[in-house]
Amino acid sequence: MKKSVLIAVASLTIGLFSTNAFAQTQQQDTTKAAAPATAPAAPSAATSDVVGVLSSTTDFAPFALAIKTAGLEPNLKTPGPFTVFAPNDVAFSKVPKPTMDDLMKDQGKLAKLLKYHIVSGKYTKTDIIKALSAGKGKTTLKTIDGDTLTLSVNDKSNLQIADAKGNVALVISFDTMASNGVIHGLNGILMPQ
Repeated sequence: MKKSVLIAVASLTIGLFSTNAFAQTQQQDTTKAAAPATAPAAPSAATSDVVGVLSSTTDFAPFALAIKTAGLEPNLKTPGPFTVFAPNDVAFSKVPKPTMDDLMKDQGKLAKLLKYHIVSGKYTKTDIIKALSAGKGKTTLKTIDGDTLTLSVNDKSNLQIADAKGNVALVISFDTMASNGVIHGLNGILMPQ
């Protein structure tokens, strides 16, 4: 029994460490060779808060703009700490324009959607692996609004997050450090009830 648990934890760890490389491979043209995964920012290099870090990269520009539009910047500039599961620009580009326009006009609805991607506490990749190991491959985290996100490993050993409606997004980057938390990139947008 102990041996099977150790094998499961080892395969889970290997799978999670390969998630970033897998996601990059999926986004590249199939005729090009996959680029190696880039290392996350070093924790000591984090001098900006989560809003500053999100705003400083084009990958999360739509998410950063939505945070500003929803009036959440002051909340996310506090000491936190926060774990942000940030949909990347590709995820936002998949949202139909009329839907996105409606969200950007309704500050309350937009804020609820964005808060669904933010967890109180700092959960690095290592912390998530520990929680998944303890939960036998599945764990939950509470958003800052008290909603539940379910984290698990799919059959391709990628970390995925399921929302309340059963939609799933893959974590495609880990451990972008900020002075008041950590950011993980998603390839999709999670929807609250």
